[in-house]
Amino acid sequence: MQKYSGEEGLQYHLVIKKGDVGRYVIMPGDPKRCKKIAAYFEDAKLIADNREYITYTGFLDGEKVSVTSTGIGGPSASIALEELVNCGADTFIRVGTCGGMDINVKGGDIVVATGAIRMEGTSKEYAPIEFPAVSNLNVTNALVKAAKNLNYNYHTGVVECKDAFYGQHEPETKPVSYELMNKWDAWLRMGCLASEMESAALFIVGAHKRVRVGSNFLVVANQERQKKGLDNPIVHDTDSAIKVGIEALRILIKEDKSNK
Repeated sequence: MQKYSGEEGLQYHLVIKKGDVGRYVIMPGDPKRCKKIAAYFEDAKLIADNREYITYTGFLDGEKVSVTSTGIGGPSASIALEELVNCGADTFIRVGTCGGMDINVKGGDIVVATGAIRMEGTSKEYAPIEFPAVSNLNVTNALVKAAKNLNYNYHTGVVECKDAFYGQHEPETKPVSYELMNKWDAWLRMGCLASEMESAALFIVGAHKRVRVGSNFLVVANQERQKKGLDNPIVHDTDSAIKVGIEALRILIKEDKSNK
């Protein structure tokens, strides 16, 4: 592959190299969330800041860990995952936000994704559409255990991933409204919990690269509850999802050490 960075071993987009990150990485979408997450690490240091990608590395329970932002959507998330794997990372937790779909999912709840609907384009450049986008079982179990330990209201199941935010929120205005609205109705009938934008790409790229990937989200609100006139709290504070991600990392670190 062409070396675009101009420096041997330096990743073009993340501007990191081997040794800069730990094997465990938390991946928020928002770059501004990285400093907030890094505050949970010991001796955290800013490693790189380029485009939508910010990376901090520190220690958690004696293990080297990192946080790298992905920006919005599958294309930038897949780049981040590829370049982190190139630098030695092998366990990833996406910590993000989502919009609830199932009416039992409320703003402020936590969703742990077990799989993702591939209603996006990035994953199609890695695997045929018949291949499912599923999370790693060990990481998913750690996220569920973390949510239980922290006594958060949580849900586990399938989430929908799309490329167009306004295709979800204003589907009737789009030329392909017939497709967007019919498929949304199908996802609801299938019990889809929530909608977001990165997990399908991350799960598929993770399967391709043979690394462990899981996701947990804060539910910001639920447009289906709003449509039905149900209570629809709107929550933007991501602390709960971050704490679930940190606790899950602690669980994984402990398990991995014991398995050695």
